[in-house]
Amino acid sequence: MAKKKAEATVEEKLRALYDLQLIDSRIDEIRNVRGELPLEVEDLEDEVAGMNKRMEKLNADLGAIEDLIKDKKNLIEEAKGLIKKYTSQQDNVRNNREYNSLSKEIEFQELEIQLAEKHIKEFKAQIEQKNEVIDETKTRLNERQDHLKHKQGELDEILAETEKEEDSLIKESGKFEKQIEDRLINAYKRIRTNVKNGLAVVPVERGASGGSFFTIPPQIQMEIASRKKIITDEHSGRILVDPTLAKEEQEKMQKLFDSIK
Repeated sequence: MAKKKAEATVEEKLRALYDLQLIDSRIDEIRNVRGELPLEVEDLEDEVAGMNKRMEKLNADLGAIEDLIKDKKNLIEEAKGLIKKYTSQQDNVRNNREYNSLSKEIEFQELEIQLAEKHIKEFKAQIEQKNEVIDETKTRLNERQDHLKHKQGELDEILAETEKEEDSLIKESGKFEKQIEDRLINAYKRIRTNVKNGLAVVPVERGASGGSFFTIPPQIQMEIASRKKIITDEHSGRILVDPTLAKEEQEKMQKLFDSIK
């Protein structure tokens, strides 16, 4: 029969939790180096995509207006052809009624030409306006594309320096999590979410919880140093470890960090 694995001591649990905290804090540092860059790049990509769509629509509108101008020019040519035809027919009419009827047709076609020319003029004005908007949009688009290229370059450079380390640390974080019982991991993650800088496990520094100004009573400090039970700070809820344990684990984890950089 297989021998049951001995349960980890409180000290082993504290060391594992603090090691996990050091790894997760290092991951946080790497991500903080990137800062808002990934979001900036994403926003710029969305902005450039939106401006490209606008350019497509403007060019499509321009094409539609140019087609309308062609239609009006064709109409003018047809009207001129009809005027020529009706004028020629007037030379062969038999009475005034036929002559007047043809005159009305000629007059109608002349009005059609005037109206078409008026529309062409309006369409050309629209094209001029569209071209102004296109030029402005193109200039703005080029500026945003250059800015995106610059920001993407910055992000790529940072990723090239840190991505491998971050991936390795995430794997290490997962390994350490598996070594700690679910109850403690859940508590650790909950505290990490609720406190500043994601510090769920901190050492006692100058008689106070790390990063806090609230003094811990000497009796509690002694209990923390004894490593017999897991103690949390009554003010912040953070899990507390003694300075000696913290120093030992920091030195151990620094070797790990150095090995995966």
